[in-house]
Amino acid sequence: MSLVRLCSFAASLRGSVGGCAVRAGSAGRCELCVRAKSRFSGISSLSQRRTFSTVIPKSEDMKKRVLEQWQLLDVLEARIQQLQTDVASDVQKVQFIKVPAHGRAFSSGRTHKGSPQEKPDIPKSGKPVSKGTKSSRWMEKLTREKKNKLKKQQHLQQKLQTSVRDQNSAKSKGSPTASGTAHKTVSSKAKQNRLKLSEEIQTAVSSAAASKKPSKKKQKDPKNKVPDSDGKGGGEHARLRDEQLAEAEELDGKLGGQAVQRLAAEQLQLDAEGAASGDVQLSIRSYLEACVFMGDLERAQRFLLSQHRVRSRRKLLNTGVYNIMMRVWAKKGSLNQIGRVFILLEEAGLKPNLGSYAAALECMGRSPHCPPKVISRCLNQMEEDGLTLDDLFSSCVFRRDEKDMLLKAVCAVEPGYEPRPQVLTNESWSPLVHPFYTQRQHHRYPKLDLRQEELQERFLQQLSVEQACTVTIDSVEATKPVTDKMRRMRELLAEQRALWGKLLLQALRESKMILANANTRDYRLNLYPYLCLLEDGEYVDIMIQSVANMPPSGESLKVLARDLGNKVYTKYCVRQKIQNQVVEKLGSIYGAYTQLLAKDTQVSRLLPSECWTRLQAEQSSGPSLEGDDTCWPHIVTLELGTHLVDMMVKSLKIHSDVLNPSQDRKLIPILYHMYTFRSTRQVGFIKPHPILVQMQQDAMETRLTFDSYVMPMLCPPVPWTSVKFGAYLLTPTKLMRTVEGATQHEQRLEESRQLQPVFDSLNQLGNCAWRINEPLLDIIISIFNHRGSDKLDIPPPMSEAPKIPHFNPQDPAYTASQKALLKREVISAKKKSSEMHSLRMDALYKLSIAQHMRKRTFWFPHNMDFRGRTYPCPPYFNHLGSDVTRAMLLFAEGKPLGPKGLDWLKIHLVNLTGLKKKSSLQGRLQYANSIMEDVLDSADDPLHGRKWWMNADEPWQALACCMEIARAVRSPDPAQFLSHFPVHQDGSCNGLQHYAALGRDVIGAMSVNLVPCDEPQDVYSGVAQQVEELRARDAKDGLKIAQVLEGFISRKVVKQTVMTVVYGVTRYGGRLQIEKRLKEIENFPKEHIWDASHYLVRLVFSGLKEMFTGTREIQDWLTESARLISKCGHTVEWVTPLGLPIIQPYHRTRSQVLKSSIQHINLQISHDTKQRPDTVKQKNAFPPNFIHSLDSTHMMLTALHCYSAGLTFVSVHDCFWTHALTVDTMNKVCREQFVALHSQPILQELSDFLLHKYCSGLSTEAKTKKYQEYRRLMLLLTSVPQTGEFDLQQVKESTYFFS
Repeated sequence: MSLVRLCSFAASLRGSVGGCAVRAGSAGRCELCVRAKSRFSGISSLSQRRTFSTVIPKSEDMKKRVLEQWQLLDVLEARIQQLQTDVASDVQKVQFIKVPAHGRAFSSGRTHKGSPQEKPDIPKSGKPVSKGTKSSRWMEKLTREKKNKLKKQQHLQQKLQTSVRDQNSAKSKGSPTASGTAHKTVSSKAKQNRLKLSEEIQTAVSSAAASKKPSKKKQKDPKNKVPDSDGKGGGEHARLRDEQLAEAEELDGKLGGQAVQRLAAEQLQLDAEGAASGDVQLSIRSYLEACVFMGDLERAQRFLLSQHRVRSRRKLLNTGVYNIMMRVWAKKGSLNQIGRVFILLEEAGLKPNLGSYAAALECMGRSPHCPPKVISRCLNQMEEDGLTLDDLFSSCVFRRDEKDMLLKAVCAVEPGYEPRPQVLTNESWSPLVHPFYTQRQHHRYPKLDLRQEELQERFLQQLSVEQACTVTIDSVEATKPVTDKMRRMRELLAEQRALWGKLLLQALRESKMILANANTRDYRLNLYPYLCLLEDGEYVDIMIQSVANMPPSGESLKVLARDLGNKVYTKYCVRQKIQNQVVEKLGSIYGAYTQLLAKDTQVSRLLPSECWTRLQAEQSSGPSLEGDDTCWPHIVTLELGTHLVDMMVKSLKIHSDVLNPSQDRKLIPILYHMYTFRSTRQVGFIKPHPILVQMQQDAMETRLTFDSYVMPMLCPPVPWTSVKFGAYLLTPTKLMRTVEGATQHEQRLEESRQLQPVFDSLNQLGNCAWRINEPLLDIIISIFNHRGSDKLDIPPPMSEAPKIPHFNPQDPAYTASQKALLKREVISAKKKSSEMHSLRMDALYKLSIAQHMRKRTFWFPHNMDFRGRTYPCPPYFNHLGSDVTRAMLLFAEGKPLGPKGLDWLKIHLVNLTGLKKKSSLQGRLQYANSIMEDVLDSADDPLHGRKWWMNADEPWQALACCMEIARAVRSPDPAQFLSHFPVHQDGSCNGLQHYAALGRDVIGAMSVNLVPCDEPQDVYSGVAQQVEELRARDAKDGLKIAQVLEGFISRKVVKQTVMTVVYGVTRYGGRLQIEKRLKEIENFPKEHIWDASHYLVRLVFSGLKEMFTGTREIQDWLTESARLISKCGHTVEWVTPLGLPIIQPYHRTRSQVLKSSIQHINLQISHDTKQRPDTVKQKNAFPPNFIHSLDSTHMMLTALHCYSAGLTFVSVHDCFWTHALTVDTMNKVCREQFVALHSQPILQELSDFLLHKYCSGLSTEAKTKKYQEYRRLMLLLTSVPQTGEFDLQQVKESTYFFS
C-alpha cells in the first residue's frame, strides 16, 4: 500500500472514530499527504479522501470495534513511518504530538482539540476482545519484531562496551511501542525550485552535515535491558562459572583494556561492512560505471534512483555508488544535480566522504559564477566531518582534469594553496627492514645494461602492445614446408572466419537491441551496458579468437565464459585509462623514471618505488595513474561470457559438405553444447564439430594470437607503489592473486600501512632483465618439430597420438566383456589424446614466445599469492616453468666469472645431475673436473655425441650449463669471461628448516643443514634409507609388496612426499605423489603400483614422525589454534614479520546458480565471508600457509639486501638465482636474513596477535554458549610451544644451508 493511501486511510479512520489529531488539509488529508502530493503530482488521484459510513453498534460491540480500529491505526502509523523516508526526501525536522485522549475514547463522535489527556485503558468488563482478528495478528507481529530488535540492540551494546552504549543512549530519541500514542508530523522546507543555484548547493552540503543525526536508527534505551532468562543455575554452577570467568579475566588483562575495546569495535565494524557488501554491491557499481562509460547517463540516473527508492535495495548502496553520479554531474558543472545527490545521500543515512566533497568542489571549479561563500561552506563542512584538504588530494583518485578543477575551486577561497605530498614515516616499518631504509650510505643499487634512450623506445613498444590488448606472433611450426592441402585449408578457414564474423556482428546487434528495450524494471541489471563498452567488431574478434584456440576435446562452458568475460574486462580497463588521459602522463613520468635505471645516468640512492612516487608528486596535475575502477564480480564476468558463448553456439554454422562435396548440403553448427561428467558432477561443455577440428588440423596455421599480458614486458615494469598500481603499463593487474570473487584480501591490503618492503621486493624481482639462450632454443625447436621426446620432456605431435578404436556397440558379434573392454580402450585413447594435445599446445606457446623474444631483452613483472609467495605475471613463459623453460633463459646482463665463478658453474652442473647430493662442495667440484670430457662433448654435439647430459635430473639446464662451461674454459681468461648464466642455490628442505629454527630444535636443525657440517645432511636420502631398512625387514618376514619393492626405493621416490609433509600433505596426497614417482620407473611392475604406494606412504610418515618431534609439536599447536578459531566463527588471520596481512579464504561452500539461456551454471563459492569458516580446511591449511608466509618473508628480505648490494637476484620460492660471480655474496645475505628473521619472537608475536584478534572482551560474554570455546582458545594461544637450545648464529657458518 502506498504512503498516500495509508495516510488518507488513516485520516479517514480517525475521522470515523473521533477526528484526526494531526492537522489536516482542506481535503481531509494529513500534512504528510499534502507534501507527498506536491512531490508526486502524477498520483494525486490516489490522495483523495475516501469516505466511510459508520453505523453505531451497541455499546460492547462498539468498544470492541473501537479497539480494533485503533490497533489497526497503530499498524498504519508504523507503516507510514517506514515509508516516509522513501517519499519525503526533503524532511528536515520531525515533531511528536500527543494524540488527545478524546480521540481514543468513544463518545458522541466529537473531539476536543488540544486536550492533552492520555488514552484511557479499555475496560476489562464486558466481552473479551477476540484475538483472531486481523488487526490483533498484525499487532502481535509488530510487538514480536520490536522485541527482537530490542534483543539485537542489547546484544550489540554488550559487544561495543559501556562507552559505546552510552553514546547510543545519548543519541536515542525513544521509539514508540505497540500501544504508544506519538504521531509524526512533518515540517516542510521551502520549495527547492525557488532557490538560486548557489543556495541550492549550499543547502545540499548543509543537509549532508545533518545526515549524521537523522540517519541513525532510533535505538532502544540501554536501561531497558531484558533480564537474563536463564534462572536455573545453581550455586555450584555459579561458583564454577565465576572461577572460569576469573581465569579468563586474568588472561584477558594481558591484552590491555583500551586496545581490546578498540580492536573489538573495529572487528564489529568490519564484520558489519562485510555483511553489507558483496557481489550485489559490486554489480551495482560496475553497472553504473558501465552506463557512464558508454555515455548513457539517463540509464545510470534512472537505475540509481530505482535502487534508492526501495529501502531493501537502498541498504546495498554506499557513498561510493552515489559518488559515481556526482562525478558525472561534476563534469557537466551541474550544481543542481550535485545537490540532489547530496539529498539522496542524506535520505539513505549515509555520510559524504572525500569523493563526495571532491565531486562537489570540482563542480564548483567548473562553474565560473560559483560564489566563494559556497566553496567556503563546503570546505567548512568537510572540516567538521574530520576531513582535510590534504586528505582530499592525497587519497582521491582523479581522472582527466578533475584535480585541476578541484584545486581551482580551493584556490578561489585559499589563494596560494598547494597540496602537500604524502610522506611515508619509518614508524610503520618492521624492525627487520628499518636499517635497510635508514642506513643507505653503503648501498649501491644495480643499473640496467641499457641507455636511457633505449629504455624510452622500449616503453613505446610495450605501450603499443598493451593498447592493442593482443599480440600476434609466428609459431615455431612455421618452418615446416607449406603443402597444397595446407594452403587450401588456410584459405578456406579465412573465408569461413570472415563469414562467421558477419554472422556474429549481426547477432550481437540484434541482441543489444533486444536487451536495450527489455529492461522493463529499472532496478533489474541486464547485460546491455556491458555489450556497449567496446566496438562491436572487438567483441566479434574476441569470439572468433576463442573458436580458433578451442581444443579439439572442447572446453568447459564455465571456463570458456570466464575467459571471454575477462578479455572484455581487460579491454574495457585499457579503454578507460586511454579515455581518462592516463597515457600521456604515464609516458612523461616513465621517461623520467628511466634515469634511475639506465647505465648512462647518475647513480641514485632512491629505490624504484620512491623514485616513482617522487616523480608523481612533481607532476601532480592531471589524472591519477592508479585507477579506482570497480573489479567486476565473478558472476557478472561469467554472465557476460555465457551470453557471448550462447551467441556463438547459435550463430556460427558451416555447410556440411565443405570437406566432402558428395554429402548432402546443409548448415550445421560448428560448436555444440553438451554435458559430460567430471567425477560425480555433470558439467556443461562446448565442443567443436569434427569438421572444424579437421580443418584446423589440416591448415596447421602458423600465427598465434595472445593477450598482451601473456607476453613478457619489453620495458622494465612499473614499480608497485600501491595495492592497485604496478606491473604493466595499462593492463589491470592484482597485487595479490586470489580466488575469483574473493575481496577480503584486498580489503586487508588497503588497510595495511606496512607494505613498502613488499612492494620493493616485488619491484626488485621484476627489474631483472632476461634474454633467450638462442643455441639451446634452436636445439629444442628442432626436436619439437621432428617427433618430440618423452625422455627430454618435449611433447610429440598429434600424429603420434593413439588411434581411437571404432566399433558398433549394437553389433551382436561382440560379447559383453569385449564391448566393455573396447569402451575402456576408447576412453583411454581419448584421454591420452586430450593430454597430448594440452602438452603439445603448452610447449608450442612457450617455444613460440621464446622465439618471438629472440635477440630482445625482456622483463617479468611479479605479484604474489595470498601467503606472500611471489610469481611472474606472464603465465606460460617464465623462470618458474619446467626444466625446458628455465634452460632457455639467461640474465640479460653479463658479469665476469671472477676467481671462483667457474667453480660455481661446475658445482651447479653437478647439482643439476642429482648425482652427488651427499658429497661436499669440494667433492662435487672434483667430480665435475673428472667428467670434463663428457661435458665438452655434450656442449659440442648434444644430439649425436655421447649424450651424457640426457641422463641428468634436469637435462636441458644441464646442457645449457655444459655450453656455458665450454665457452668459459675455451676463453683466453676464464676469470674475465662474461657470463649470463644463472647459478642456483637451493634450500635444504626449506619448510623443515623454518620449523627447526622456530622450535630451536637441535636434532631437526642438524637434519636440514642449519648446523655447520663437513658434508651435507640430506634429509631425503636419510628418510629413503630408513624406509629401505623397514622394507628389508618386512621382506625378510615374507611381505610380498616389500619384496616387489626391492631395488626401487630411492631418494627421488620419497623426496616430494618428505618435502610436502611439512606443508600439510595428507596420506592420500602422499600416496598419489609416490604413485606418480613409481610410474616413472620403467621396469617397475605396473600391477603393484597401488599396493606399493600405500605401503611406502605409511613408512615415510612413520619415519618423519620419529625424526622431527619438535616440528610436530609446533604443527599441532598451529593446527589446534586454527581449529578453535574456526569453531568460534572466525577465519584465521595473521601478519608476517614483514607486515603483510594474510587471511585464509576458506568458508563453507554455498551454491549460486547463474541462469542463462544456454545452461544454468551451478557455482560453488567457498570464499563468501558471510558463510561460516570451513573448520577442516582452516586447521589443515594453517601450518603450511604459515610456513609459506615465512619462506616468502625470508626471500623478500634476501631480495632487498641483494639489491642494496648491487646483485642480480631472482627466486623460485626457496631456490635463489644469481650470477656465478656473486654466489658467495648472495649466500652470505641469505644466511644473515634467515638469522635476522628467526631472531624475532615469531611464535610469541603470532600468539599475541591472535589473542588480540580473537579473544578480546571475553569477560562480557561469559554467559554465551561459545564462551567455553573462546576460553580454550585463549588458554591454548597463551601456551606457546617451548623452544630448544639450538643457536641460530650457527646458520651463518653452515655451508649447506642453501647450496
